[in-house]
Amino acid sequence: MFASATADLSALVHDEIALAKQEIKKDVVRGASGGGAIAVAAVVLLASVPMFSFAAAYGIHSTGLGLVWCFLIMGGVYVVIATILGLMAYRWFKKVSPPERTIAGAKATVDVLKNAKPHPAPAAPAIPSGDGHRALTP
Repeated sequence: MFASATADLSALVHDEIALAKQEIKKDVVRGASGGGAIAVAAVVLLASVPMFSFAAAYGIHSTGLGLVWCFLIMGGVYVVIATILGLMAYRWFKKVSPPERTIAGAKATVDVLKNAKPHPAPAAPAIPSGDGHRALTP
């Protein structure tokens, strides 16, 4: 009976782990999407700022606006782009949730184990008193 209970408990733990893996897998995909958005924001800020800022600033400068103001405008544009991408990443990360079904299942398992009453062991045969060196003869 003990072996059966141990096997059942082992199977239950393996099922809980499988459920946790399944739930966490979805959240990892969501987290990867948010991480991807952060990576894109970093690439936009680091790679495109030097190339396009100079071109756009000099393009704005050709309209007669001072060069300093042109560069400030371009810097502000890239900060707005990075902010939008950061907010998108925050929204994706906010959707990541704990594995609720696994937690509920684990709590239920703990409750069952807390309320389980052990079965008394079968009574062992009495050992005859004496010196213990008595030969067993019919």
